[in-house]
Amino acid sequence: MKYFDLHCDTLTKCRENREELKNAKLSVNLEKGKKYGSWAQVFAIWIDDSLRGKEAYGFFSRNAGFFAEQMEKNSGTISFCRSSGDMRKAAENSKEIALLSIEGSGALAGRIENLYNAYKAGVRLITLTWNGKCEAGDGCMVENAGGLTPFGFDLVREMEQLGIIVDISHLSEKGFWDVAKTAKRPFVASHSDSKGVFDCRRNLTDDQFREIVKGGGLVGLNFCRGFLAGGRVTVEDIIRHADHYLHIGGEKALALGSDFDGCALPDGIHGTEDVANIHSAFCKEFGSELADAVFYGNAFRFFTENL
Repeated sequence: MKYFDLHCDTLTKCRENREELKNAKLSVNLEKGKKYGSWAQVFAIWIDDSLRGKEAYGFFSRNAGFFAEQMEKNSGTISFCRSSGDMRKAAENSKEIALLSIEGSGALAGRIENLYNAYKAGVRLITLTWNGKCEAGDGCMVENAGGLTPFGFDLVREMEQLGIIVDISHLSEKGFWDVAKTAKRPFVASHSDSKGVFDCRRNLTDDQFREIVKGGGLVGLNFCRGFLAGGRVTVEDIIRHADHYLHIGGEKALALGSDFDGCALPDGIHGTEDVANIHSAFCKEFGSELADAVFYGNAFRFFTENL
């Protein structure tokens, strides 16, 4: 099978633990990816809401440098992709695909010039906020949250000009609709489940999901147990969220955004090695053609069309 994951927090955890990305004792590492015929992973640099200004930008820069070093060390098996051409070439040569993202635009310290620097470093997707408030706007956990700030509106426009994909996971609902009215290109929710299935502030309403679909965007199913259900959580709960999204038009928009190494996982799921079992469950429930689209095809098409 082929596997494309829109979001993991492995990169920052790997650097924090002083481990090599090739064989880190984490949910994701490069050796585990070899299990799949084709594997594409978006590696996020996560910016904690306690980091702002120069401290946040410095944290981003150090992690981006670490990622570049890890990609160079493993260039024989994985390709650090910055364009659709890079992705197609890597796939044709049976190499693993790596993309770089930022989770929380606080990394940019409120300066557009830092966005340009991030682009030069290979960043091709930015999650506008994490849970709290940053220079771009309010996250979903802010009480009485507002939408985008003037900098946030400028950021969305500049990201689209550069070819960096706008990601609204973690963004407040008002911020979401600000993006929807501003964006000229498709945007994504890299790791967000359905509020229609489980009422959680981090999940998307049906109207939000339909808006992303209408614009040609992408939504990655998050494996975080706290976003899937209450009580005991299993693979069946991921299927419930997928089924709901598929029933409201998600056949070409649904993908995976595991949140590996950034969350508590459902029973029986530990990391990349277990995704094949989830795929088997999806094949049984939805058929292999639709399962293959969700696990790889939709995301590969989206990124090769929008980078």
